[in-house]
Amino acid sequence: MARRSGDHGHVPVLLDRCVELLTPALTRRGSDGEGAVLVDATLGAGGHAERFLTELPGLRLIGLDRDPNALWIAGERLSRFGDRVMLVRTRYDGIGRVLGDDRYRASHADGILFDLGVSSMQLDRTERGFSYAADAPLDMRMDPDAELTAAEVVNTYDQKSLTRLLREFGEERFASRIAAQLIRRRARQPFRTTGELVELLYQAIPAPARRTGGHPAKRTFQALRIAVNGELDSLREALPAALNALAPGGRIVVMAYQSLEDRIVKAAFASATASRTPPGLPVELPGHEPEFVALTRGAERAAPEEIERNPRSAPVRLRALEKVGAPR
Repeated sequence: MARRSGDHGHVPVLLDRCVELLTPALTRRGSDGEGAVLVDATLGAGGHAERFLTELPGLRLIGLDRDPNALWIAGERLSRFGDRVMLVRTRYDGIGRVLGDDRYRASHADGILFDLGVSSMQLDRTERGFSYAADAPLDMRMDPDAELTAAEVVNTYDQKSLTRLLREFGEERFASRIAAQLIRRRARQPFRTTGELVELLYQAIPAPARRTGGHPAKRTFQALRIAVNGELDSLREALPAALNALAPGGRIVVMAYQSLEDRIVKAAFASATASRTPPGLPVELPGHEPEFVALTRGAERAAPEEIERNPRSAPVRLRALEKVGAPR
């Protein structure tokens, strides 16, 4: 969930820890980051990027985001850094294509940062439909040019598909009950706004369950947002591409905000840090050592003081790896 500082109202999550983890990889050639490239794969409002560019005046940054509004805001914020910044409108699973493009002058990255989930900037823009706290069109598209909206999902998917979506992407235990009521309600009138959906969820979820576990719409809204934006499939494709794009000695930091994302990150990182020696052999074969080493023990969380300053940091889980080998 993420972000926001300064004039943009954006408080970047675990900013100091991200700097601590990534800076050694970005300063291997020079203490000012000369010759290093950082890819911010989830640029958002540019809070993390601004800190790195300020502290490392030799660093170049490539910022990725699918949201043109985010790119515009970040572009203004980072304009003082001139040609050290290149912004690209793409999903983060496009990282391999971007680094393979000669226009961006970087075949590999020294550092890569993922700050997953919906950004504070998107949550705070009521008309985007990400929040259940205000009535707005049922949209939830991170890329406003994408075709699929949350309204189309709730108004056209069949009951079995809706149940599976709510159960898998929202971990919603009342998925079948909610799906059945969605079908009945939309037969009378299609859903158009977040408020209409929230009203139905209050009716569908039993009162005892509504009193625990946060807002009753939280899991359904998460499921719809993930489905509309293809977030999990994108992450599954992005992580191998990002690991492959790192130069030897480079580092990657990933911050996840819900268990579905974190499981994907955990599995990808476990595979990357595993020995490639065939199981059963008594010694590790030369050249089959793990390609990455973990920089964190499991997932790190935000400290209570940070959560107090920035409540949206409460669910964060941070994991980091370093690619084995000398810098290029």
